[in-house]
Amino acid sequence: MAKRKLTRQQAWRIKKVQDERSKRAQQRDQKADQALTESDLGVEQQGRVVSHFGVQVDVEPHPYSAENHRVIRCHKRSNLGDIVTGDTVIWRENKDEMGVIVAVNERNNQLSRPGFRGEMKLIAANIDQVMIVIAPEPEPFQGLVDRYFIAAEHWGIVPTLVINKVDLLTSSPYQERLQELKSLYTELGYKVLTASSQTDTGMTELHAALKGKTSAFLGQSGVGKSSLINTLLPGSDILTGQLSEGTRKGKHTTTTARIYHFPTGGDLIDSPGIRELSLTNLDIDAILDGFKELHPFIGNCKFRNCNHKSEPGCAIRGAHENGDICNERYNSLWRIIDSLEEE
Repeated sequence: MAKRKLTRQQAWRIKKVQDERSKRAQQRDQKADQALTESDLGVEQQGRVVSHFGVQVDVEPHPYSAENHRVIRCHKRSNLGDIVTGDTVIWRENKDEMGVIVAVNERNNQLSRPGFRGEMKLIAANIDQVMIVIAPEPEPFQGLVDRYFIAAEHWGIVPTLVINKVDLLTSSPYQERLQELKSLYTELGYKVLTASSQTDTGMTELHAALKGKTSAFLGQSGVGKSSLINTLLPGSDILTGQLSEGTRKGKHTTTTARIYHFPTGGDLIDSPGIRELSLTNLDIDAILDGFKELHPFIGNCKFRNCNHKSEPGCAIRGAHENGDICNERYNSLWRIIDSLEEE
């Protein structure tokens, strides 16, 4: 269905409403800025954003110290742009133990997801690794797992596959598929872990993989991310959701990204659940780059504008024909590309 064309008057009214909202937001920020500036602000300090609440954020001193840990509610300067959990910032404290962020340090990387209107929204920054969680239920789909790996490669974040709820494997109709996925990604050189928060299976290995790093858990709702976090961090009380009886799909529980600290070292950014990851902001070259076994062949096609479908001398098709990329991954690659073209 064609989009309805706005009249000039309708477009003017929409712009007027948006301008008024922007003006009110600026006035609100300026008022908060002035209140903080007029207070006695202390020296500049390094900090890290541990959670986000609209125009205010919680900041802790950086680097983290368990002995002298505290969290300060801070207002951000109105000209700093988006600030997300994991950002390292420069902040100043006033006499009322409130603070103001005056600068944001450069990010090593950032994690984003699509918003309601399709725009990409930042949810976390400066992450060392993502733990991609799947389980016997809801049903594990290789295409979705590959999408997570593509996104991790694009973000520049090290991915690890975690097969959760292994206590349910013997009664799962997807036991063979999960074993195939485990073998596939292990052969590709990715770290694959198994775990169960119900039986504590694999929790020691998971703790070791998280130590000394800033990690985020990704995966479909219902795969047990929150339950894993509650086991790894007793007392954190992350909300958990049950599977829908009708669809066996999960219900979203986490509402905002937040940083938690492991007693043995390392940090966890608990991020909002992602039911289906969108890659619509990536082109075909970025999709290909997300398949690490294709890295030696990217850029080696006979024609620079090769679309890797029917042109002679295509290095990508040649890699498949020579067995350098398996059928499962090659088919998954083209399902993803075709779905993006449809979108």
